[in-house]
This record gives sequence, structure tokens and C-alpha cells, in this order.
Amino acid sequence: MRFDIPILAPSILAADYTRLGEEITTCLNSGIEWIHCDIMDGHFVPNISYGPTIVKAASRSGDAFLDVHLMIENPGHYIQPFVDAGANLITVHQETCPHLHRTIQQIKQHDIGAGVAINPATPVQQIIPILEYVDLVLIMSVNPGFGGQSFIESTYQKLEEVVAERSRKQLNFLIEVDGGVGPDNIQKVARAGADVFVAGSAVFKADDISKRINKLIDSAKKGKGMMA
Repeated sequence: MRFDIPILAPSILAADYTRLGEEITTCLNSGIEWIHCDIMDGHFVPNISYGPTIVKAASRSGDAFLDVHLMIENPGHYIQPFVDAGANLITVHQETCPHLHRTIQQIKQHDIGAGVAINPATPVQQIIPILEYVDLVLIMSVNPGFGGQSFIESTYQKLEEVVAERSRKQLNFLIEVDGGVGPDNIQKVARAGADVFVAGSAVFKADDISKRINKLIDSAKKGKGMMA
């Protein structure tokens, strides 16, 4: 996967589903390449979101890279439906995969990207053995299940640990942060090492989506040292 960093990935969990196509188009017209899809099952996380049908609708709304985050139990059972819906990358949780390497390989067999996610209480050490096999590491910066939560400060330390492991092993996976990312902290999150920034409410609840997207991207670039 080759993309210009930083990458802002608006989460359609916070979008107006009656205007989903329109809001995704607004994002794409504002320079967005990735759209983040949060899939929740009401078991692994205390909420239910949507399934492959909405991902398919998102794929028809424009030429977006669909970043599908499976916050579900038994994710291996559902990879094929999300591939068929148009997923370009599927991320599964370390906490739901007793045979994580097998699940990552199952995703990669479909010639799409594979990612691993960890919850706030899961130490980075739990995913070190899988790092050389993934395209993305997702650090949850809130407890998954609901949008609009506050960013958990210990995420910064976890980001630094993942960056250090990536450098030590000379790997090139992307590092993504999901939860509570917005105008007030995205620059600091970028400085700590994140490459991909999931933003739901910060984008779709803004009065002007395009203006907010530009502000978030500019702040992330400053955090990366790309702007004065």
C-alpha cells in the first residue's frame, strides 16, 4: 500500500446514513482517499453498527479506499462478505483471534491489506509476533463501541512503542489511531508517530465538513514536521 502520509480516514459511523453517499462524496472532493468503516457486533463491543451492505454502499459512493475495522467476534467467518462488499483493507482485533496469524493470512489471500488492532488495555507486546505480517497496526485510543469518546492519554506511549518496533525490525506497516481524534489533539498524535487518523464526529458533526477536513490534515502535517 502506497499513500501520502498523513492519511485522514473519516469514520462513517458518525455520518448521516440518509445522506451517506453525499457525505462520502464531500469527503472525497476535499482530498480524502480513505473511508473508515467500523463494524460492531454487540458482543465484542457493546453496540451494533452495520454490516457489508453499508460497506457496499460506501464502495458505490466513489473511488475511496475502504478501511474496514472488524470489532466483532469470530472475524474469520466474515472476511469473505466484506471482501465482496469492496473492502480494501480489513483489520481484526488481537483480542478476538486465538489464531491471529491464520486470520491475517486469510485476509491476505484476497489480495487486500490486513491489519491488527489492539484495545486500550492490551499491551503492544501482544502483537509483536505478528508485526512482520501486517500492513497496518491500529491503536484504539478509546474503548471501542461508541463514537464521541475522549482520547485516552496512554495511547501516546503505545504509539511510541509501535514506532520503535517498526524501526527496530525495519518494517513498513502503517500506524493508525482510532478514537477521540480531533482538532485539539491530532497534531500531537501525529508527532507521536501515527500515520492514519480515524475521525468520526470530528468530521461529520462539523458545520463545514470540507473546512474541518482541511484543518485536520494541516494539523497532522504540522505534527509530522511537514509544515511550518
